[in-house]
This record gives sequence, structure tokens and C-alpha cells, in this order.
Amino acid sequence: MDAKIEKQEYTITVYTENQVGLLSRIAIIFSRRKLNIESLNTSPSEVDSIHRFTIVIHETEEVVRKVARQLEKQVEVLKVYFNKNEEIIWQELALYKVPTDIIAEKASVERLLREHGARAVVIRKDYTVFETTGHREETDKLIGVLQPYGLIEFVRSGKVAIIKNSEGFHSKLKQFENRLPGEHASENEYLNKRDKVFTM
Repeated sequence: MDAKIEKQEYTITVYTENQVGLLSRIAIIFSRRKLNIESLNTSPSEVDSIHRFTIVIHETEEVVRKVARQLEKQVEVLKVYFNKNEEIIWQELALYKVPTDIIAEKASVERLLREHGARAVVIRKDYTVFETTGHREETDKLIGVLQPYGLIEFVRSGKVAIIKNSEGFHSKLKQFENRLPGEHASENEYLNKRDKVFTM
């Protein structure tokens, strides 16, 4: 099957100015196309005053490419990249709350922590909270392990990701600033250089 037709997980990285209402406009772009967002994370980026959205969807490359182009049309969006899982380094954070008395009585807590790369972040009389980071399969595995001990609550963050073959957005921004046109250059000359400068 053609790679452009086959659905797979893509991570979309969106660099934006920090503007009120931008998140809802981004969400509308996905909902209008009836696309389900698997996870969404927003954080400051390596560039001061520039924010980074990390959006995960399961779609074809063609659909993802169209969404990326539509996202870039938003005034506050500086650049959008999309990558397959093998092109990024990524992790998710997960927290698990279990009753302290049951887990202390029935399990070797130290062994559980060692085997799953977890650590206890809160220990109270009534409950203990464990934290672990990893890929989805790794964090899901610990759910199954803790279920018999009365897992009270579980939460997982959205994916955070770094593009493997990238010099970083800060470097691209500097290149872009260095290539700004003179005052007599036309607007189109400036805009036409944008994709070449920002390609990662």
C-alpha cells in the first residue's frame, strides 16, 4: 500500500506566537476535517516568547500535509513540521495512584519501581503516587501491573518530542532574520524564501 494512503501516527510540531484564542482556532482546523487528536501538549520553546504545540494524530501523510499547510495560514503560526515516530525522540509522563496499605502489604514496591523505571513521588497513609516516563506501551504495562493493587487513578501526559535531524527552530529563526530583505524588496520575495529557510 502507498505510504501516502496508509494511516500511521504523526507528530505535528507547531511553532507559534503566544496568543489568546489560538488553541481553539487550531482545534477547529482538526474538527472541521473530522480528525481526532490523540494527544496535545503545549509549552514554551527554545526561543523566548515562542510557544510549541505538539499534536499527535493517526492519519495518512496526505491529510497531515494538508493540515500542516492550513495551520501555517494562521497569522500567529511561524512554522509547522510533521514527523513519523522513527524521525523523533519522544516520551510521555504517567502518574499512578494506589492505596498505600494494599501495595505495601502485597507487593515488593522496590522491585516494581526497578522493573518499570518508576519512582514514588508522594507517599501518604492513604495513597502512594508513582511516576514513570516512556513510550505508550511502557506506561500501559504498569497499569496492568498495578490494577490488582487497587489502582485508584491514572493519568498520562501528551507526547513530548524532539525532531532527530533538526538544528532547532532558534537556528532557523536566526537564518531567517539574516536573510530579511532590504526595504525595496517586494513582499513576495520575502514570503517565497520562507519554506527554504525553515526546512528541517
